[in-house]
Amino acid sequence: MTDLAAGGMGLRAPAGGMRTATVRSVSHPNPHAVVLRLEVPDRVDHLPGQHYTIRLTAEDGYVAQRSYSIASPASDPLLEFYIECLDDGEVSTFLADVVEPGDQLEIRGPIGGWFVWNGDGPAAGLGGGSGVAPLIAMLRHAVHIGRQDLLRLAVSARTRADLPYGDELEAAGALIVLTREDSTTGRPRGRLAAAELQSVVMPEATCYVCGSHSFAEAASMLLLERGVPAENVRVERFGPSG
Repeated sequence: MTDLAAGGMGLRAPAGGMRTATVRSVSHPNPHAVVLRLEVPDRVDHLPGQHYTIRLTAEDGYVAQRSYSIASPASDPLLEFYIECLDDGEVSTFLADVVEPGDQLEIRGPIGGWFVWNGDGPAAGLGGGSGVAPLIAMLRHAVHIGRQDLLRLAVSARTRADLPYGDELEAAGALIVLTREDSTTGRPRGRLAAAELQSVVMPEATCYVCGSHSFAEAASMLLLERGVPAENVRVERFGPSG
C-alpha cells in the first residue's frame, strides 16, 4: 500500500493495487443504471470520495477500463458502485447487462487523494446525476461516525426517478434540485441557484462538486459567487471517454 498526500487537508489517502473482486449483488435502480456490490479480499480501506478502476479483458486480449466512484463507506464490508449506463459505453453496458452475482472482476484502487473527506471538518457536497455517488459515501461515513452535522448536500437531476439514492438523500435532508419536474419537497423545477447554497455551505466548509462538465462548471461558479474561497472548492468531473 502506498500513501498519497491528500492535497492540503492533512490527510494521507490510501492507495491499493489490482485485486480480483467477486460480485455479490447486482441491482437496477432505474433502466439507465446498475448498482454493483463487490467483495474484495485484502481490501485497502478507502476514504469517502475515492474511486476504483474496473478493468475488462476480452478473450482476444482487448482491454477496456473505466473509473467509478465508491458509494460505500470503509465500514461497509462490500464495495458499492453506482454505474450510469451509457449507450456507447463498452464497460458500463457490460456491467449492466452481462455481469451476474458470483462473477469476478479485476479492479484497482482505491485511487485519489484530493477529492476526499474523513469527517474531521465541515463539508458541503454538490452532486449532479451519478455524481452523487462519492457524496453518498461521505454521507454514509458521516452517519457511521455520528457526525451528520458536519455534512450538507445539494443534489441535482432531471427528475426524481433519475436521482441516484433519492430516498437516502431526502431522508438526510439534502437539497434536491430537479430540472424537469417539481421536487417532492415543494421546490419548483429549475436549476440550482446561488441563494439556495446559503443553507448548504457552512463557514469554512470544504466544498465537493461532482458531476458532468457542465454541472461542475456551473456549481463551482455558484460557490464562488457565494464567496467560497477557490481553495476550498474541490471538483471532480466525468463524461464519456474518448
